[in-house]
Amino acid sequence: MASPVQYSIEDRLGVIRIDNPPVNALSHAVRQGLFDAINKAQDDDIDAVLILCEGRTWVAGADITEFGKPPKEPFLPDLLDTIEQSAKPVVSALHGTALGGGFELALASHYRCALRSAKVGLPEVKLGLLPGAGGTQRLPRIVGIKTAIEMMTSGAPVPAAMAQQARVIDELFDDDLEKSAKAFAESVAGKGPRKSSERDVDPLPDAEADAIRAEVARRARGVEAPLAIVETALAAGSTSFEEGMAIEREAFMRLMASDQSKALRHIFFAEREAAKILDLPKDTPHRDVARVGIIGAGTMGGGIAMSFANAGFAVTLVDVNDDALERGLSTIDRNYGISVKKGKLSEDDAQSRRALIEGTTQFEDLAEVDLVIEAVFENLELKQDIFKKLDATCKKGAILATNTSYQDVDAIAAVTKRPEDVIGLHFFSPANIMKLLEVVRAEKTADDVLATCMALAKKIRKIPVMSGVCYGFIGNRMLSGYGREAQLCLIEGSSPADVDSALETFGMAMGPLAVFDLAGIDVGYKARQGLPEDERGDERAYRVADVLVEGGRLGQKTGAGFYRYDTETRKRESDPGVQEVIEREAKSLGVERRSIDADEIVQRTVYALINEGMDILNEGIAQRPGDIDIVYVYGYGFPAWRGGPMHYADTVGLPAVLASIEKFAAEHGEENWKPSPLLKQLVEDCKTLADWATERG
Repeated sequence: MASPVQYSIEDRLGVIRIDNPPVNALSHAVRQGLFDAINKAQDDDIDAVLILCEGRTWVAGADITEFGKPPKEPFLPDLLDTIEQSAKPVVSALHGTALGGGFELALASHYRCALRSAKVGLPEVKLGLLPGAGGTQRLPRIVGIKTAIEMMTSGAPVPAAMAQQARVIDELFDDDLEKSAKAFAESVAGKGPRKSSERDVDPLPDAEADAIRAEVARRARGVEAPLAIVETALAAGSTSFEEGMAIEREAFMRLMASDQSKALRHIFFAEREAAKILDLPKDTPHRDVARVGIIGAGTMGGGIAMSFANAGFAVTLVDVNDDALERGLSTIDRNYGISVKKGKLSEDDAQSRRALIEGTTQFEDLAEVDLVIEAVFENLELKQDIFKKLDATCKKGAILATNTSYQDVDAIAAVTKRPEDVIGLHFFSPANIMKLLEVVRAEKTADDVLATCMALAKKIRKIPVMSGVCYGFIGNRMLSGYGREAQLCLIEGSSPADVDSALETFGMAMGPLAVFDLAGIDVGYKARQGLPEDERGDERAYRVADVLVEGGRLGQKTGAGFYRYDTETRKRESDPGVQEVIEREAKSLGVERRSIDADEIVQRTVYALINEGMDILNEGIAQRPGDIDIVYVYGYGFPAWRGGPMHYADTVGLPAVLASIEKFAAEHGEENWKPSPLLKQLVEDCKTLADWATERG
């Protein structure tokens, strides 16, 4: 097999070309090819070495197919040291994205030039790691310790122009990278090698270093890698390069073996796996979608409209009357205005996106859309009425989607003459910001409809996860047990702050009761009112919420729910009146309150998620444990560094999870704590969820 790295002499330049599509990843073959080419160049009669990449990007990082496998020589740190020690000046010419090991390759080169459109960055922190091939030592010596820490702890790519300002890139070009880079390499040839490892870097004063530690710790919220990056980068100012490299290596290996990095790497791969439908042929055709219709101009419908407009789709937004439509369009205008004010969008970009959204009160204006998404109130009869109208209005082949959070998509599809065109697209609020999209495959959904919607999700920058049809699908079905236990802990002895503090310390973005206040406590109340009494679950788990709703406390939107809220800042604070309600209702239900510690709160809520997730897998509602993890990390604020609830179950150990669930069943009753058959089977077979997923393919 031909090497992905080619070397040639062109006009007194040793030109190295990396061609390892799709992203020129640093596979073993690429590392070996670079190593051989650099060594060959030392003996050639040339003035400098120029490294170029073919295709759409510079080296975009490590080869993910090698993750978890024993590394092979030449190891990346050794390769980069070889490049830096070259007696011939080495120039890296960047385009596309130079990320991770690819950026470290550029940092080890003596000079760097780039197309103006390029971006550079060290995103290892997102995998619970730090740059492990000299990035923590070379970058501070080039840009200074403080800037290096900012770049590495954020993990965000930096535009080439900003990188030039920080002295990472020497020259920028607008076009013809190869021609310009060759001229640049010739211009620096006489200057000789310029080694970043030999540069002096000013150490930070102790007070400034401590302030950075404190700020990074605040942002990290329990994640280890950012703090390790800080300490390793600070070492660049107080040690030799060789000593700093040893510190980097020790920290990298420690993080690589940590549960946090394993969890974050699991999420990295799970996100990519979630887009693959196991029984969907790879050659399934896609339907053409250019124009999208949205029914309902409320918060959800407006957010969905923005998501499509932001991706360049023409959108027709429908509501029942002019007032409702105008409110919705005004909200969209305000949201775009906020993005401009914050510098996230230019005025021209905001206007061009807004111009793609047109409003109407006429269903007939949906006649030619390729996809229509209903986003109205959670009422099955209302949704069925709308789908009858869509069936009569929309053109043949149009995809008819419902944004329902709970309702039966099969029952909605059944009122049409084309159930094969019907699918669930469950967006999360605010839809223009939240990344998750549950794609609900109904019994008769056509393969090409499913394939089209999974691909569309990526076009509008969402992370799609397929779910089967059940009440609440994956996320909200699991949420019922999580919320149940949070509220049972509340009435059994905890305060709202106790419950939320325990779970926020665990790593949740927000505690469950604060989340209910944010969404509106009345949402769950209305959903329960739509169910028969015998299907509403344990009354103790929703009595307090119902009393609050009936007293007009609906959450943040009314300034009061489980907490009180400042009218301007929305900052929450505990409310003695809520505690009185809790204690009064506990007494009326015959509940004897007791002290409940944080560990019990976390176990009861998180293990309820896990147990329900096991049932969801057992029933085939979700394809993989990782799909459930993606839903909870991106849709419900579960800490990515714990890997999602199902990965976390494997980390704790399934026997320990089962033992706790059986203990809760004995203490609190099997009505709420019936162990999942899949959990029991896996423990009996001494298998993990990862084993189960591997066996299923």
